[in-house]
Amino acid sequence: MLFKNFKHLFASIALFLFCAVNAQQTKNWNGKKCAVVLTYDDALNIHLDKVIPMLDKYNLKGTFYLIGSSPNVVNRIDDWRKAAKKGHELGNHTFNHPCDGSMTGREWVPAEADLSTYTVNRAVNEIKATNALLYAIDGKKERTFAFPCGDMNIGDTYFYDLVKDDFAGARGVNSNYVKLQDVNLNDITAFGQSDTTVAQMITEIEEAERKGSFIVFLFHGVGGEHPLNVSEEEHTKLLEYLKKREKEIWVATMVDVAKYIREKQN
Repeated sequence: MLFKNFKHLFASIALFLFCAVNAQQTKNWNGKKCAVVLTYDDALNIHLDKVIPMLDKYNLKGTFYLIGSSPNVVNRIDDWRKAAKKGHELGNHTFNHPCDGSMTGREWVPAEADLSTYTVNRAVNEIKATNALLYAIDGKKERTFAFPCGDMNIGDTYFYDLVKDDFAGARGVNSNYVKLQDVNLNDITAFGQSDTTVAQMITEIEEAERKGSFIVFLFHGVGGEHPLNVSEEEHTKLLEYLKKREKEIWVATMVDVAKYIREKQN
C-alpha cells in the first residue's frame, strides 16, 4: 500500500512538472503565448494620416521603416517625431531603397537605386546616413533595419555584416515560423500582406501561436498609396482582434522584440 501511494505521488509530481514546463514553453514571449510585430514600409503619408491614429486608438505600437530620401520623411519630420514620442519605432529602410535591378522582373527599379550597381561602401554609407537622420528625428540609438526588396548582397558581399552592430536586428521578407532560440536576428522572418483579409491574418497568428513562434506582419499601403495594399477595414479588424487578445498576445515594436529575443538567446 505504501509503495502504491508513493507511486501515485511520484506520478502526480511528474504530471505537475510536465504541465509547468509546458505552460512556460507556451508563454515564452514576454509571458504570453505569441508575439506579433506590425511593420510598415516606405514612409507613406497614409501611415501618418491613418495607421498611427488607428494604432494609438488601440494603444498598440508599430514599426515604420523610413526611406531617408523620401519627401514624406523630409516634409513631415515633426509628424514622425510625434509618432516616435508615442512609442512607435522609426526603423532604417536605407536612404534610397536600393533593389537589385538585375533580377528578373525588376525592370521597375530606377538606375539610381539599382543595388547591383552599388559599391559596398555606398550601401553602408547610405545606411549610416539614414541612421543619423533618424537619430535627429527621434533621438534614439536603438532601432532595426529592413532590407529593401529583401535584397542582402552586392555581388558576393553580404553588406549588412558591415553595419549589423548598429542595429538590434534586421527584418527580411521570407515567411516562416521560427522558435525563439532559432531566430536569425540578421534575417528576421516576415509575412508580407497584400489584398489579405483579417481572417487570413488571424490564421497566420494562430499558426504562430500553435508553433510557439512569433509573426512579423509586413505592410505597405493601408487603404491605398501603394500597389501592395490591404484595406483600411481589414487592417482595423486586425487591430481589434489583437486588442481583444492582449492578455495572450504580445504586440510590440520590432526593436523591442529583437532585443527580447537576443536576451533570451544569450
